[in-house]
Amino acid sequence: MKQFITMLIVTLLSVQALHAQDHRFDPPWNTPPSGGVAFTVPGIDNVPDLYGDIIDPQLVIFFAGNQFMVIDSLITDFKKTYPQYQRVFAETLPPGILAQQIITGSLVLGNLRIAVTPDIYTAGKGRIDQLRDSFSLVKNYAGNTLAIMVQRDNPKNIRGLADLGRKDVQVSMPNPAWEGIGKRIEEAYVKAGGIALQQAIMKEKAAKGSTYLTKIHHRETPLRILRQQSDAGPVWFTEAYYQQMIQHPVSVVNIPEKENIKASYWAGILKSAPHPQAARDFMDFLMGPAGQGIYKHFGFTPPEL
Repeated sequence: MKQFITMLIVTLLSVQALHAQDHRFDPPWNTPPSGGVAFTVPGIDNVPDLYGDIIDPQLVIFFAGNQFMVIDSLITDFKKTYPQYQRVFAETLPPGILAQQIITGSLVLGNLRIAVTPDIYTAGKGRIDQLRDSFSLVKNYAGNTLAIMVQRDNPKNIRGLADLGRKDVQVSMPNPAWEGIGKRIEEAYVKAGGIALQQAIMKEKAAKGSTYLTKIHHRETPLRILRQQSDAGPVWFTEAYYQQMIQHPVSVVNIPEKENIKASYWAGILKSAPHPQAARDFMDFLMGPAGQGIYKHFGFTPPEL
């Protein structure tokens, strides 16, 4: 009986350890706001892409989702520089989702409906060009390139994009349906291995389940790699760089320039901005030494002026 109880305790502890392992790397990866009741439950109630003060905000910014790592420093330093703005609300969802939110007027998350009008919208150049008539001012503020994120020490020996077409490699891939990076990665596949590689990864492997298309956000790729659900995933370089900054067990495979692509990020002040002066002040901060220094710290390349 004593031996049985001992085995039961060991089994329960093992199950708990596995459960803890499942959520060890769960976001939010940034520092949550201070004050109030902490109600973040890994895997259940966890909202990493909505930030700050949603009640009576003085500034609302919709950031393309790949910039989640800069938000802490960017918003904190902006408030120090412009102390008249202390209630700031930001989102870091895929730009396609953010555009739909602007058009429909709200975002529904579980049982919560969020109706908020942004002052500033950021995205890649293509998306900004589609909405050009909606802006009173547009600025290019940063750039990026692609890299491949893999599990620590690269156990599958992935050397480049062509290896993502291998049958033994489980790939996590941003869904091009709503993520701009997805379309750019497809361009890189064609550069590296022609249409055959693009089709192998996006059609054949997706149909068989060895390419996973993200459901909502390319934040899923590092999570799948950290949980050993995927072997590799093409990401913006800054995302892989950030995971290493916070000492998560990933490695980075660089993509040569001839197979890589360059992205440029643009911010636009909406003509419908509820807080136009705050938006202009933030744009000045973003383009100034402090804002640019923060983006450089997190691995972004400077804007093409």
